[in-house]
Amino acid sequence: MKWLTILGISSIRSNYEGPRYKIAVIGDGGVGKTALIERVHGHRFQATYNITIGANISVYDFSHNEIEYKFQLWDLAGQQRFDAVRKMFYRGCHAAVLVFDQTRQESFNSLERWKRELFSNVGRKIPYIIVGNKNDLEQNDIPEDLLENYLEKCNSEFDTEKIMFETISITTSALSGENVKETFDLLASSIRSFIDNQNL
Repeated sequence: MKWLTILGISSIRSNYEGPRYKIAVIGDGGVGKTALIERVHGHRFQATYNITIGANISVYDFSHNEIEYKFQLWDLAGQQRFDAVRKMFYRGCHAAVLVFDQTRQESFNSLERWKRELFSNVGRKIPYIIVGNKNDLEQNDIPEDLLENYLEKCNSEFDTEKIMFETISITTSALSGENVKETFDLLASSIRSFIDNQNL
């Protein structure tokens, strides 16, 4: 079976001297991880849902706060049957995007499991942001206080290890493109903050 698919990897400029980061994009199946990545690459939204098999990899080059970044985005399959093979793809990750579907509370409830899987397989805590996708839909099953309480819990975990880091959340729409680019800008800022505080 083919476990690894390469999606639109951009050419690496030989004179590029900026930072390069491996980013895991994780969350339950169907939350819109692949659609978000396709959107940030400038592709149109596809209404049909195709299951990611193992992992899709693409490279996203961008500039934020006058710093050039090269993100290698690892879109990891969310279905339970890929649990075993998915673990090998976390190796060497510098940061992560944890995605949930705002219309499915079970996908939000799964964030803790995904975070534990991330830290366990990377071998340490790394910066991440939490993304609530599908904000173009009127239905929102995630109460604001539930998200706020979870963010407080996430931040307290860093505090116990004397790591100066604040977990950030953002809502997006892969359909309209709202906040998709901003998601990766925020992640870049989070990584810089993590580095500046000598955690990475």
